Amino acid sequence: MLPNTPLQMTWRPQYRSSKFRHVFGKAATKENCYDGVPITRSVHDNHFCAVNPRFIAVITECAGGGAFLVLSVHHTGKVDPLHPKVSGHRGNVLDIKWNPFNDFCIASCSEDSTVKVWDIPPHGVLKNLTVPWKELQGHSRRVGLIEWHPTANNVLFSTGYDYQVMIWNLDSPEAVIKNPVRTISHHTDVVLSMSFNTDGSRLATSCKDKKIRVLEPRTGNLLQEANCKNHKASKVLFLGNLKMLLSTGSSRWNHRQMALWDQEDLDVPLLQEDLDGSSGVLFPFYDPDTHMLYIAGKGDGNIRYYEISSEKPYMHFLTEYRSHTPQKGMGIMPKRGLDVSSCEVFRFYKLVTIKALIEPLSMIVPRRSESYQDDIYPMTAASAAAMSAEEWLSGIDKGPLLQSLKPGSRVPDSYPELSSGLGSKGLGNSLGTRRSQSRPGQLQLAYIQDQLGNKECRSKTSVSNGQDPTLCSPPKTENEVWGGFDLRLKFHKQQEEIRRLREMLNQRDVRIKQLELEINNVRNSQDSH
Repeated sequence: MLPNTPLQMTWRPQYRSSKFRHVFGKAATKENCYDGVPITRSVHDNHFCAVNPRFIAVITECAGGGAFLVLSVHHTGKVDPLHPKVSGHRGNVLDIKWNPFNDFCIASCSEDSTVKVWDIPPHGVLKNLTVPWKELQGHSRRVGLIEWHPTANNVLFSTGYDYQVMIWNLDSPEAVIKNPVRTISHHTDVVLSMSFNTDGSRLATSCKDKKIRVLEPRTGNLLQEANCKNHKASKVLFLGNLKMLLSTGSSRWNHRQMALWDQEDLDVPLLQEDLDGSSGVLFPFYDPDTHMLYIAGKGDGNIRYYEISSEKPYMHFLTEYRSHTPQKGMGIMPKRGLDVSSCEVFRFYKLVTIKALIEPLSMIVPRRSESYQDDIYPMTAASAAAMSAEEWLSGIDKGPLLQSLKPGSRVPDSYPELSSGLGSKGLGNSLGTRRSQSRPGQLQLAYIQDQLGNKECRSKTSVSNGQDPTLCSPPKTENEVWGGFDLRLKFHKQQEEIRRLREMLNQRDVRIKQLELEINNVRNSQDSH
């Protein structure tokens, strides 16, 4: 092999031990799909769908302006064609993303050149939502992509057809924000994708000018640039902490292709592989917990998946999920929303336009035991921010807060080092941010009430601290704080009540499993007689 030439994947049999070798895809039954959804007919190469453990949002086709639908994840079956929508944009909606630290906050961008951030009511969208929480006006042309910062609270990135990448601080008090905190102007054409590394200290972009760039997002400094003539990248993705990038695109012969790069040296790819001659864009998805890479083609029915390692040959093909229904876009459930009891390690939500259907697809590791499998569920990113927007903008980088997916495990608090002290500066920083801190008690309580689903739980929680705990939230301003610490004490008591209810829920689940085992034992003994 000539020096400085990328490694080509070989398909000779490779016998290697892997706990994910037999992962298989399991599509949901028809009653567990979302039927009758008017999925957008936009030709943009975006996902068009965003999911969190409470809601699924999908961009819809509509006349006069742009809209998207927000449904409860449990609202499966036939969707009412008159279901209320989020419809505040004057042009088609091009991208939507849930706030990773607040399940009730979603951002959208549109052809009307604005980005809007929406506050979704706890019980879902019960009437058309037209007034956003924040409106971001800075782009001069339509906005095609948005991304939340992975560890800092309320930091949003947007990019549009003006070739600019803009950074927004949503902690700003204005309802309409016209000035981003920074604008990155290195691109000479439309940005096709954006991806952050684990701690958000690096931003990778792919651009229509055929270049891959690695930037320092806070300052906008260009760190690396790839201009590979043999690979025209359309999507780029950081591979967790492996210090590698993966790009998907096409070769000079217009074959669909993926390439692996060293993030510190983008001169020559570490590996290149041609997949097929189809024309649909390849969407890459990476799970840093299992080191699995999923490649889903737009217009395809199949999903290929690989295992990534830090040593040659870097990428190991596992198998392929095949389906006859082509996907237009894909939503991804965060790890904290997976069913660990069935050993589910990834979940897609396929948008099937020809059937007006959203089909959940679970990737499952086959295991006989029903107990929690620690080896396939390492500590994963939590739903709490590691730092505030102000901290990140001041030059601090922090990795994500981690949580265990084991039932009953405690979810870490946002900004743990700030909330531990009661100094005026610490309180000012931790209480100044609105979103992820504004309703944590309410969000968690609503989740618990959904899970328990009985009036007994509600009657117990309604007398907690002598008032309805869903109305109790941490103080948001210094006046509230210094007017007395009783509000903060009530908030912490409320958090304790929520933890106690979680424990009750887990004990109840354990008891249910015990009773099921006893029933099975009785049936088996009767059958033997």
